Amino acid sequence: MEQKQKTDIEQRIVDVLKTVYDPEIPVNIYDLGMIYRIEVADDFTVDLDMTFTAPNCPAADFILDDVRTKIESLEGIRSANINLVFEPAWDQSMMSEEARVELGFD
Repeated sequence: MEQKQKTDIEQRIVDVLKTVYDPEIPVNIYDLGMIYRIEVADDFTVDLDMTFTAPNCPAADFILDDVRTKIESLEGIRSANINLVFEPAWDQSMMSEEARVELGFD
């Protein structure tokens, strides 16, 4: 796979991740800084590392399923492996400027 194609796919993944929300927070998971790594392999499988704002997130299963479903719905993607990680621990500094403004932190 050429780098341009990989970059295009990664951007489409970011775009779809911006449609995934924690039901308790009015900001998408990408802008919250919950996505740590997106890797697209030559066989069009995706490995994604993500976290939650709290380890005991009550919506964890819903969010993980939503992420997987939306990534796998993208044209050309064979499958998505979602890795839930807690290192580094999430904190408010990981949020985008837009998320900080939306949540009143700035």
